[in-house]
Amino acid sequence: MELIPKKIFLTRGLGFHVNRLQSFEIALRDAKIAKYNLVQVSSIFPPNCNLIARHIGIRFIKPGQICFLVLARKSTNEPSRLVASAIGLALPKDKNLYGHISEHSAFGQTKKTAAHFAEHLAATMQASTQGIELDNDLAWRQHKQAYTIGQQAFVTRSVAHSASGHKEGLWTTVIAAAVMVIDWNTTWFPDKTQ
Repeated sequence: MELIPKKIFLTRGLGFHVNRLQSFEIALRDAKIAKYNLVQVSSIFPPNCNLIARHIGIRFIKPGQICFLVLARKSTNEPSRLVASAIGLALPKDKNLYGHISEHSAFGQTKKTAAHFAEHLAATMQASTQGIELDNDLAWRQHKQAYTIGQQAFVTRSVAHSASGHKEGLWTTVIAAAVMVIDWNTTWFPDKTQ
């Protein structure tokens, strides 16, 4: 049995509520992933996996289904306090290789800054698989361009959300996620003819 996703989609959401947990639930709804049983996992983008659009990815999952995801989440109930969450990807151009997914959340960062930071984290993790330390300034200048580290070429992508804390002190939650789509039918019920 192989529990390896063949598709991943990115999503983000924002929620406000008097209760922190409910602001998170509303952010999940905004991201279109509230009706699934979410299980957080770590940071590998599998080989031969495709990055797909959210509206396509949602078609492959059913309410109540267990969904694995990498999740970034930040909350505040302080009026005007800036919160941000981002997911960064480092995707090898050779689809037979694995990539990296990073999650980042912070206070005081804009969506753009958080997105750049998450991409840089993913790029740094990807470079470290070859024992190479990525130059910070070079990585920021080459945002969303193709990197070549050793023999491996890869690109970076991200999704991010930021918001200022609600002016009336409601909990404000921002999330960003990379949701893994697994074909449970082929995973749990393989072809019996083999």
